[in-house]
Amino acid sequence: MADSPAARLLPAPTPRLRFREMEDDDLDAIAALLGDPEVMAFYPTTKTRDESAEWIANQQRRYAQDGHGLWIIETPEGRFLGDCGITWQTYNGIAVREVGYHVRADRQGEGLATEAAQACVDVVRREFAPTTLTAIIHPQNIASLRVAAKLGMTHIADDHAHPWIVRTVMGMQVTPRR
Repeated sequence: MADSPAARLLPAPTPRLRFREMEDDDLDAIAALLGDPEVMAFYPTTKTRDESAEWIANQQRRYAQDGHGLWIIETPEGRFLGDCGITWQTYNGIAVREVGYHVRADRQGEGLATEAAQACVDVVRREFAPTTLTAIIHPQNIASLRVAAKLGMTHIADDHAHPWIVRTVMGMQVTPRR
């Protein structure tokens, strides 16, 4: 971690999405997203409103410290769709950058997570390559495993860090664009 604040990054808009940093005013949308049992089906539990506020605060800290975190994804008109971004995570004690995503249940299956995650891969390619990028996924979350595969990721490890689950670690080498 740097001594001074990191330069803040943001993925470029895609044909269907734009990205922005989370703000305190996003609490209703984030609480609905993270409180939805369908969205959180592969987490130990849904998040409360207070936990959702802490989620936003954690992302704001990440923006300041790392220059990246999970960003709000929304339509070009500003309709909330979920979150997606790059965060530092660990598997088996190894620190890695991970691309993560949550899409509203009523908009899943439209390719939005893949589109958003690809925009995040582009940020990693531009700012951090060469590097490894991961997606750490519940092994039964077939939809998220498919997103990771569409990005070009393959299974690189099993994460044994949690007593309740062995997670699947998907990863890829991201190289600079030539």
